[in-house]
Amino acid sequence: MVLTRAVIRLMPHPISTAIKLRVGLKALAGLRVAFWAVLLCLPLSVLAADFSLQDLQGKTHRLSDYRGKWVLVNYWATWCPPCLRELPELISLHNSHKNKDLMVIGIAMEYASEKLVADFVSAHGISYPVVLGNRKIVAQIGELEVLPTSYLYSPTGEQVAQQAGEVTRASIESYIKTIQVQ
Repeated sequence: MVLTRAVIRLMPHPISTAIKLRVGLKALAGLRVAFWAVLLCLPLSVLAADFSLQDLQGKTHRLSDYRGKWVLVNYWATWCPPCLRELPELISLHNSHKNKDLMVIGIAMEYASEKLVADFVSAHGISYPVVLGNRKIVAQIGELEVLPTSYLYSPTGEQVAQQAGEVTRASIESYIKTIQVQ
């Protein structure tokens, strides 16, 4: 399956409406940093409901468990080329920040079996928690139109950004740094 288009959705402010931008995947690569920069100009926070996710090791992760930390929730799949390209970025981001100020949680979608996902996680050295996704989990986190899709939550539990398409460590760190300066 080859994706020819991607959707970037800016999270709606309670007073505003959602904004959708449709761009080709080639243009998306150049828009990563610009996308996060655009978010800085818009009042886009939404207090998120507390989610509850059980990872492959049986540990439950709740958004409230990570108050005081940024949380990046990333939908992905083992067969998805853009997801595979962003894996090293997410692993690096998580390893650099997990004991300080940020947590990454991966949600594996469209998988054949739990064993397939567990073997994939082990083979690729994924160090952050991985959850097996389903409709109930999508309902807790947010809609999913394309893989990968990431949701970013602030240390206060507000959903501050969503990106359909790849993210990088640099774009996320830059966005967080800019928000913290404001």
